[in-house]
Amino acid sequence: MCRRIFAKSHNFDKITSNSLEGDNLQYIDDSLKGKRILITGGAGFIGSNLALYFQKHHKDAEVVVFDSFRNETRWDNGNLKSLGHFKNLLDFRGEVIVGDITNKEDLSRLEERKFDYIFHQAAISDTTVQNQEAVLRANVNAYKDLLDLCVRQHSSMIYASSAGVYGNTPAPNSINSGEIPENVYGFSKLMMDHLTFKYLKNFPFLNIVGLRYFNVYGENELYKGKTASMILQLALQALKFKKVRLFKMGEQKRDFVYIQDVIAANVKAMKAKKSGVYNVGSGKARSYNDILDCLKVDLGEFEVEYIENPYKFFQAHTEANIILTEKFLDYQPRFSLEVGIKNYLSQIKAIHNDNLWDEVIGNNA
Repeated sequence: MCRRIFAKSHNFDKITSNSLEGDNLQYIDDSLKGKRILITGGAGFIGSNLALYFQKHHKDAEVVVFDSFRNETRWDNGNLKSLGHFKNLLDFRGEVIVGDITNKEDLSRLEERKFDYIFHQAAISDTTVQNQEAVLRANVNAYKDLLDLCVRQHSSMIYASSAGVYGNTPAPNSINSGEIPENVYGFSKLMMDHLTFKYLKNFPFLNIVGLRYFNVYGENELYKGKTASMILQLALQALKFKKVRLFKMGEQKRDFVYIQDVIAANVKAMKAKKSGVYNVGSGKARSYNDILDCLKVDLGEFEVEYIENPYKFFQAHTEANIILTEKFLDYQPRFSLEVGIKNYLSQIKAIHNDNLWDEVIGNNA
């Protein structure tokens, strides 16, 4: 059985590698020779993309991945607690450290070497998790521990914040405005941002950049399972059933941002003109119906069933105000929704052809 699954998955793994190597841009004019880079959550969606970017474009940098990897433990909602997966790192040639950011003993291993840059992607990112204590320990307390490490080592910190801090406040979403989170995940990210400004005040020598990700999609998100983007899930529904289901009437809008733009924002943050917190999105809200239109260009026609939304909290409209991001990070999103989906579809088709979604969801059930 194992041989059969891995044989079927070979095409997906090949597509993953080719997709990640398809963008040949180096985002900063610095070889990073001799620099040591830590990526927490480096076996996850964004973290693995970062690790492979540095390996490709900054070959003389030392990249270390720190991740707990999945161990099949689950939240009360049935979703896996850890989303890191070794298959996201099949092409990675750097060092991997297995560790939990909430475990002081695991974190102590990071004291053994000096990191020039820390990309902190590890978090409880499942917005449906109701365990407030667990979310705040993993997202806020662990971030403070890593900031203390930055103080001791004079490391630069680039970390993942979230558009979840804005809750359901009116778009466009701007820093220092409408920061009213509706769930504990968004609250935890807002507390991280507050910690950032406290540390910048108390330790002026630090370089800290927080990136509020909007709706990120793209290669290497398969193993997020049910928390993967709706772009992936809708495309797979269309391929398998020739029918998709959307909450009525598909006009809710999100700022969908392609993974390569998110990687660009992270890398450009290394050379930020000013420390602080910045939005990372496309800067343009698009509806779920727009996603369907993009998919139909490549996949052809399929049926759409509009269903009632069962969730009390569901953002109706998000859109990143990226003026400050453009000014201080030199960030310019390059991928429209149409181009991002077109790029992504080769991997999505491989996932469908290898029946990997059913395998992942089956393991998450």
